[in-house]
Amino acid sequence: MKQLETLFENFLWKSRLVVLAAVFLSLISSLALFYMATVDAVYMVSHLANYASLEDIDRISLRSTTITHVVELIDGYLLAIVLLIFAMGLYELFISKIDQAEDADNASKVLVINSLDDLKARLAKVILMIMIVKFFEYALSMTFSTPMDLLLFAAGIALIGLALFLSHYADSHAKTED
Repeated sequence: MKQLETLFENFLWKSRLVVLAAVFLSLISSLALFYMATVDAVYMVSHLANYASLEDIDRISLRSTTITHVVELIDGYLLAIVLLIFAMGLYELFISKIDQAEDADNASKVLVINSLDDLKARLAKVILMIMIVKFFEYALSMTFSTPMDLLLFAAGIALIGLALFLSHYADSHAKTED
């Protein structure tokens, strides 16, 4: 009976390696998003070559389009970061600690994940930033036809401020407990 238990526990322990599929595919997806955002950035900059020689109306249009593209680029990079943190966090939680991340003096500890709550907290911060960027992206194209539209926009900004405050408060509160 003890041998059967040992065999089952060995199988159970090794079954955690299935997480490597999620780690690998998240990493590949992250690299793909970094590549896409970088190509979009190069493409966007290439369109700005004749910006100074454009007529005023065309320059205003190009400026508006470029700002929208910059916001989309930030969104793409942030999503790539989410996938990278997710991949590294899953690896550290289920497979093994990443020695290079723990031993590096010049590396930020943002990629060192010690618990599932730690992973969730780091992902939540980046997802909050993605939501803020999306809100900004929508704000660029908003038209305010009634005072209620303006009031709802202001309420959205206030809620973003509250979310950032609560995120910062939770961080500082967690650090005082440690």
